[in-house]
Amino acid sequence: MGADGDSYDVVVVGAGPTGENLADRARAGGLSVAIVEGELVGGECSYWACMPSKALLRPAAALADARRLAGTREAVTGELDAGAVLKRRDEFASNWQDDGQVAWLASVGIDLVRGHGRLDGERRVTVETPEGGRRTLTARHAVAVCTGTRAALPDLPGLAEAKVWTSREATSAGSVPGRLAVVGGGVVAVEMAHAWRALGSEVTLLVRGARLLDRTEDFAGQLVADGLRAAGVDIRLGVSATSVHRAEDGTVTLALDDGTRLPADEVLFATGRVPNTADLGLETVGLTPGSWITTDDTGLATDVPGGWLYAAGDVNHRALLTHQGKYQGRIFGQVIADRAADRLLDLAPWGRSVATADRTAVPQVVFTDPEVAAVGLSRRQAEDAGLRVRAVDFDLGNVAGASLYADDYRGRARAVVDLDRETLVGVTFVGPGVAELLHSATVAVAGEVPLSRLWHAVPAYPTISEVWLRLLEAYRG
Repeated sequence: MGADGDSYDVVVVGAGPTGENLADRARAGGLSVAIVEGELVGGECSYWACMPSKALLRPAAALADARRLAGTREAVTGELDAGAVLKRRDEFASNWQDDGQVAWLASVGIDLVRGHGRLDGERRVTVETPEGGRRTLTARHAVAVCTGTRAALPDLPGLAEAKVWTSREATSAGSVPGRLAVVGGGVVAVEMAHAWRALGSEVTLLVRGARLLDRTEDFAGQLVADGLRAAGVDIRLGVSATSVHRAEDGTVTLALDDGTRLPADEVLFATGRVPNTADLGLETVGLTPGSWITTDDTGLATDVPGGWLYAAGDVNHRALLTHQGKYQGRIFGQVIADRAADRLLDLAPWGRSVATADRTAVPQVVFTDPEVAAVGLSRRQAEDAGLRVRAVDFDLGNVAGASLYADDYRGRARAVVDLDRETLVGVTFVGPGVAELLHSATVAVAGEVPLSRLWHAVPAYPTISEVWLRLLEAYRG
C-alpha cells in the first residue's frame, strides 16, 4: 500500500507484460506503484497468446526440421503426440495460475490490487474487487493504462449463440477438433491453422482477401500459403462467412458468400483486435469508450490535459506486439519517474525517453512453416511513405548454411534500401529457422547502419546468416 493509504505515485491498470515492465521501471525510479488486474497477472501473452501458441507450434517445427534431412527423416516414424504437446503447452501457460507472477511483483515492491479497474476522473482509478467491494486509488504523478486488446468478432447471424473460438480458445483448447475452420488471413489465423493441422485437425482456412499476411512482403504470404497447403490445409481465398450455426450435436456450419456451406467441429474467428477500453471509464477523462488511446512518443495521452495519463502497449495502437509493449513499458515507466523527479528527458530520436522504434524498426516473427521474420518497412510501405528505395532479393536456398540446415531448403530474403541514405529501412526473411536471423536485421535498421559498414560485419561460415553478404553483393551488383 502507498504511503497515504490508497494513494500512490503511479497506478498501472493492466498487469500484462507491458504493465509489469512499466511498473517495474517506475518502481526502480523510486516511485510507489500499484498495479490493477482483473484476470491473471501476466496478461494475454502469458496465458492465451504468445507463450501457449508458440508452445503449440514448436513441436511441429521440430518434427518438420527432422523430416527435412536425410538420416533424420528415416528416424521419424510417427506423428505428434497431441496429448503430450497439449500438456507441455499447459506448463508454458503455468496451468493458468499466476502465483509466480504475483510473487515477482511482491519481490520488486509493486502492490497488486485485484479487480476490474476503471478511470474515475483525473488521477483516480476505481477498482471493483472480487469480493464485491470498491477501492479508489489516487495517483500523485501518473495513471498508466496497459489493458491491451481483445478479439474482434464480426456481426454475423448466429455467431454469439455458436460459441466460436477466438485466439483464447485456440491457444487453450484441451482437445484436438476433428475439423477446424479458421476465418482470417493474418498472423493468428495462419499460426493456429498450422498448429492444429500438425496436431491432427482437418483445417480449412477462409480468407476474405486475395492473399495471406497482407501487411508483409507479397512473397511472404505466398510461401506461407504453399507451406500450409503442403501440410494439408485447405485454403480458400476471396471467401467470407455470412452466418454461423451450431447444432445440438455440437457441430458448426458456416454459410459462405459463394453459396456453399462448410461443416466443422470448431470455428476460429481470427479477424483482428479491438482496444480493451469499452469498460475503462474513458468517458470520465473526456475520451470515447472503446477507443484507442493516442499517445506521443513518451507515452502521454495526447487528448487528455494535465500530463498525467499514459497508455502503453496494444491499447495505444502504435505497434500491437508484446515485445513492443514491453519496450514502451520500459521507456514510459522511466519517463514517469524522470518527470516526477524533474529530471531532463532525452527527447531526440532514439533518445532514452522516446519510443522511436515503434515508428521505424518494429520486428515480428510469424511462427509458421516456413517462418516469416520481418522488421521495419516493406517495399510498398516505404514507397507509400515517400522514400526512394530499392528492394534487393536473394534466394535463401542458395546460402550454404541453408543447404546444411535442410535438404531442398526453400526461402527468400529481401532488404529494402533507402537509396538517399544507403541504409536499410526494412528486411524480411522467409524460410525454416529464420526467426533467429531477425535481431541482426533489427540492429541494422534501428541503428541505421550504413551499407558500407555492413560490409565489415562478417557472417560466420557456413550459417544462414551469410545471406547478409549475398544481399550486399546483390545491391552492389
